[in-house]
Amino acid sequence: MARIDLNSDLGESFGAYTLGMDEEVIACMTSVNIACAAHAGDPLVMARTVRTAKRHGVAVGAHPGYPDLQGFGRRAMALSPEEVRAYVLYQMGALDAFVRAEGLTLAHVKAHGSLYNTAAVDIHIALAIGRAIKDFGSHVIYCGLAGSKMEEAAGELGLPFASEVFADRGYRPDGTLVPRGQPGAMIEDVDLAAARVVRMVQEGKVTASDGSDLALKAHTVCLHGDNAQAVDFARQIRRRLEAEGIDLAPMARCI
Repeated sequence: MARIDLNSDLGESFGAYTLGMDEEVIACMTSVNIACAAHAGDPLVMARTVRTAKRHGVAVGAHPGYPDLQGFGRRAMALSPEEVRAYVLYQMGALDAFVRAEGLTLAHVKAHGSLYNTAAVDIHIALAIGRAIKDFGSHVIYCGLAGSKMEEAAGELGLPFASEVFADRGYRPDGTLVPRGQPGAMIEDVDLAAARVVRMVQEGKVTASDGSDLALKAHTVCLHGDNAQAVDFARQIRRRLEAEGIDLAPMARCI
């Protein structure tokens, strides 16, 4: 039987600002990536999101990003690999305090936004994230873009790796994501998104922006929690996967 993890990037509210529909989305997930107060989030939101994940039996991972609250971590920053390692380790440690307080274990790490996209193509940044994970604990899963430099870095460092695909993002023929703001970057039709996810899980293929078939490995599917259709996407895609007889389980059981 095919098996897949469903993950979402959540806990991105902070202060007086509410982003996403965390409670509703978490209920549909098997893993959650929680912002660590760098690109978004704050200590109260981190604590609340961990508690919500625990209540729903969802695995908890850290979602570290560039220290760029104003840009939501989606702007490139010229950080050295050593700076990246330190920032990622720092954010993992912050979230882990709340994870431990709830009697849970930090399961995985998935970088956010521009840091994720840079690590997908830059082996030095990918290794920096991996070294932070290894410094924290080599049991923690490195989650990253399927077929990217992050997968290469995890292999070099001997870390478990979860190969991630995206339900609501377009792919370029080289396996990278179509940049936000460009045509085809976001998949807004839930039926199309669901069909793409099923094909990625069952066949290991997705249609790229030029119409070609792109081969990829899928351990976990990301459904973004910060778009207007997030809850509908999450519910319908989960329902479609279950109807196809695909088992849903946390990352650790899918790699």
